Amino acid sequence: QVQLVESGGGLVQAGGSLRLSCAASGRTFSTNAMGWFRQAPGKEREFVAAINWSGSDTYYADSVKGRFVISRENAKNTVYLQMNSLKPEDTAVYYCGGRLRLGISSDYRNYDYWGQGTQVTVSS
Repeated sequence: QVQLVESGGGLVQAGGSLRLSCAASGRTFSTNAMGWFRQAPGKEREFVAAINWSGSDTYYADSVKGRFVISRENAKNTVYLQMNSLKPEDTAVYYCGGRLRLGISSDYRNYDYWGQGTQVTVSS
């Protein structure tokens, strides 16, 4: 089973940037599609971005398109989320998820394993 550990969260002012990392253990990472989701207090888990196994295909939520970039380095078993022009409404716990499939999905129910999450807080 693959285990995920997120890092890079923190407190940032509106307009600032953060880079989240998700390190995976396990031999199947390079053939798994990955995604980032977020969950604010009292709200459901929300799709943010996804990337296929090779990094050749990405997909973003409309709310973050043009501001966030998802990428991966299979040699390092790591997926990243570069977040720019952050807004207070981006405040949430961000989760990294993995699929035991090659293709991307924006539905959290299609993900097979998850990290513990990292808090991102954007102040106005």
